[in-house]
Amino acid sequence: MVKLIGAGARDGVELVERNTFWTIPNFITVLRFCLVPVFVWLIAQENYGAAVIVLVVLGSTDWVDGYLARRLNMVSSVGKWLDPMADRLALIIVAITFVVSGIAPLWLVLSIVIPDAILIINALVLFRGNPNLPVSVLGKVRTALLLIGTPLLLLYRVPGFQAEWLNITAHVILIIGCVGHVIAAGDYLIKAWQKYREEESA
Repeated sequence: MVKLIGAGARDGVELVERNTFWTIPNFITVLRFCLVPVFVWLIAQENYGAAVIVLVVLGSTDWVDGYLARRLNMVSSVGKWLDPMADRLALIIVAITFVVSGIAPLWLVLSIVIPDAILIINALVLFRGNPNLPVSVLGKVRTALLLIGTPLLLLYRVPGFQAEWLNITAHVILIIGCVGHVIAAGDYLIKAWQKYREEESA
């Protein structure tokens, strides 16, 4: 999993952070987020098959933009906050859409929205914006689990895929992902306060 997360980095090549928005990975991130309203519209039309495909694209391109950023040496200061922000907003919108349409239970939204709301408020109070904390391995794993569990849960609604084992598997993955989300949020909260204290003491 660690190799998958850090994929794209080349031995002996030092990554240089760019101060620009115009990079291929950032462009992919924006295009990925533009698929979110398409997903919402497909769910409203009960076109679950196409919605599954959109979710799969959302999940796979989340890995692709990070891979290209390291492979092409296009890591940017904008991408460091744009990618996780797009991931969180996409997950929140997808979770709300699932609950409103009756596909998933309310706990899916609460376990995602409440921790994120606490982190956002905490960041605004302490830093008046983004605390610029690195994304942890746990944070990336929980995002991957949520991006795997949601299309599986939706696939259960597609004719020909109503196997109970698929429904159970999707719920198990989502539960683990949501627990990981809460733990990762707690970890970010602790690190934010540590950084704040260090900056205050300095």
